[in-house]
Formats: sequence, C-alpha cells, structure tokens
Amino acid sequence: MSSILASRYNNLVSDHVTTILEQWQHERPDLDPSPMAILGRLVRLSKHVEQVLERNFKRNNLHGGLFDVLATLRRSGAPFCLTPTQLQTAMMLSSGATTHRIDRLEQRGLVSRQPDPNDRRGYLISLTAEGKTLIDKVIETHLTVEESLLADLSTDEREQLGELLAIFSTRLGL
Repeated sequence: MSSILASRYNNLVSDHVTTILEQWQHERPDLDPSPMAILGRLVRLSKHVEQVLERNFKRNNLHGGLFDVLATLRRSGAPFCLTPTQLQTAMMLSSGATTHRIDRLEQRGLVSRQPDPNDRRGYLISLTAEGKTLIDKVIETHLTVEESLLADLSTDEREQLGELLAIFSTRLGL
C-alpha cells in the first residue's frame, strides 16, 4: 500500500476492514490490498443494509424481492401495471425468478394478471388496491429506515458518496 494511502487510512476511524488492511500489509507488504478498502467495505455495508431493510419488510410480511416487485409497479405510475418482461428488466432478474415473485404476490392478492390489450399472447401484472395500499405504507417505513442508516452523514457527504457510487456502478455497466 502506498505511504499516502496508508496515512489516509490511519487517519480514518478504524473499522474491521482497517484491521484487515493492516494485517495484509504486515503479512504481505509486497501486495497492495487497497482495493479491499473500498470493496470490503461495500460488501460489509451491503450485507448490513440488507439485514436492516429485511427486518422492515418482515414486519410487513414481505421480503426484499416481493417489495421490489410492488415498488417497481407503484413507481411505474398509474395504472400501475407492467408486462412480465418490463418487470424482469427493471429488477434485473431472470424470467423464472420474476414469475415466482409474481405468483407469490398474486396468491396474496397484491397483484393480478390481466390480458395485455396490445399482445394477445401476453399479460400485464397490475397492483391490486390492497397491493397499492401495502406498498404505499411500506415505502414510507422503508425510507425512514434508509434515512436512519444515513443519519450520521452530512448532506455533502451523502451527495459525494452518491456521486461516487453512481460513477462506479456506471463504469461497471450496472
């Protein structure tokens, strides 16, 4: 690890990844473990955030995958319906995973399948009134939970982090 990079990490609040970096620097000074400083933290943060969000979904008898379908339909605007392919693309899932989620939500009366007036062979997935009520409630608690996760970051830090993550994900083609 370069001396500039090492000094920057020594000035940060120490976390688990800092310890890992120090251990690698001690054991293998010939390696540059600096990618772990970013990716290790992203992985750890992702797991933590997912656990926190899942607790909120569970309180509403959902999980992240079902929330994703409902949220995708809701944010698509009235009349809150999409084709299975549009859902699949928006959620970056396989057709099988999308169908499984739709089936589960349909069984619960949160979405319905209707014939697609533009495609005799196709159908549309629509939010039911119950599904719309649920997602409108859950999105409010979801945003409250997300806000609590970011509470210790200043507005400038949030903007900077958001911009850097957007650059990173765009460059990875995500």
